[in-house]
Amino acid sequence: MTSLLVIIVLVLLSIALWQLTKIFDLTQVGSIKDDSQVANDGDNNVQGYLMFGFLAFIYIFTIYGLIKWGPLVLHTPASKHGSMVDSLMNITWVLIFIVQAITQALVHYFSFKYRGNKSNKALYLADNNKLEVIWSGIPAIVLTGLILYGLYAWTDIMFVDKDEDTIEIELYAQQFKWTARYSGTDNVLGKANVRLIEGVNTLGVDLSDPNAQDDIVVSELHIPKGKKVHFKIRSQDVLHSAYFPHFRAQMNCVPGMVTEFAFEPVYTSDEYRAMPFMVEKVKKINDLRQAKSKELVANGLPALDPYTFDYLLLCNKICGASHYNMQMKVVVDTPEDFKTWLSDKPTLVQEVKAANAPKPVEGAIGADSTKTNDTAVIAKIAMK
Repeated sequence: MTSLLVIIVLVLLSIALWQLTKIFDLTQVGSIKDDSQVANDGDNNVQGYLMFGFLAFIYIFTIYGLIKWGPLVLHTPASKHGSMVDSLMNITWVLIFIVQAITQALVHYFSFKYRGNKSNKALYLADNNKLEVIWSGIPAIVLTGLILYGLYAWTDIMFVDKDEDTIEIELYAQQFKWTARYSGTDNVLGKANVRLIEGVNTLGVDLSDPNAQDDIVVSELHIPKGKKVHFKIRSQDVLHSAYFPHFRAQMNCVPGMVTEFAFEPVYTSDEYRAMPFMVEKVKKINDLRQAKSKELVANGLPALDPYTFDYLLLCNKICGASHYNMQMKVVVDTPEDFKTWLSDKPTLVQEVKAANAPKPVEGAIGADSTKTNDTAVIAKIAMK
């Protein structure tokens, strides 16, 4: 409602200013006025100084943005390859910042220096090979270096040695949730097909496949620290994108095909929560939540729960109305805690069998019922 009122006020102010300009034009009736659409020296001078004003605005806003929103960027990467991604990103944005600062200054300076003047005449210059080589060669060399570094980083990140000791996990995307499937003791995921989705088997796993007998399906992703995890990613419906911001990992989830990504976590969830920058960040968030909670409580609404940091798997494609809510908690455990957690989980085959098992007849001998069994019925069944 507040936003609507602000928009209405801005529209009314614009109309008022427009009407004021018409009134001003009426007051100039009878005076000598230049109604031509050709810019004169005064107009050119105004435009030249406005270019300098806009240049100052660009620099001031850039510096303000770095100070205001700089602390909000992701901090220490939580994966082994994350430092390489951050290095590539930092090199790229520093180069862009330097080039932008120089080129914008030159563009706006020359716009002022060579602004229109009746006494000046334009000089026709057909071409200048030296200038062409300079302004084409330098960007080409810089971009070639960035691209080669990026290709090297991408190849190093995406390469998975078949002989390397990894854990295979499937990430299954659907509107609007994530599901994970662990490959079990054989470390091989069973075959799957969306046509086999039925009941508890929400991922369409082929239960006749020997490799699927020990597969485990969960809604919360746990991965061990210090071991490479090889993700195989599927989508049930539309294009999604598996995005692990703190691990600097992202891969599209395409219906009808399997995409892959692998990374090695280097900090457990508890270790990352204990880092000084994260402790400070969580404190600031909870201070804001406490202030908001006071306002909510005053209006008779429940207070907000305290915030606790967790790694998250997000969807980075706009996949529908609840796209913003498509996330799954990711927990990085120590290898020992991970094994303990996984050992307690039933396999998908066990879950399907339990779901399809016949339910005990109410009142029968051995049935798990809280109701009192009729003595005559029990005796009658026992005599058969």
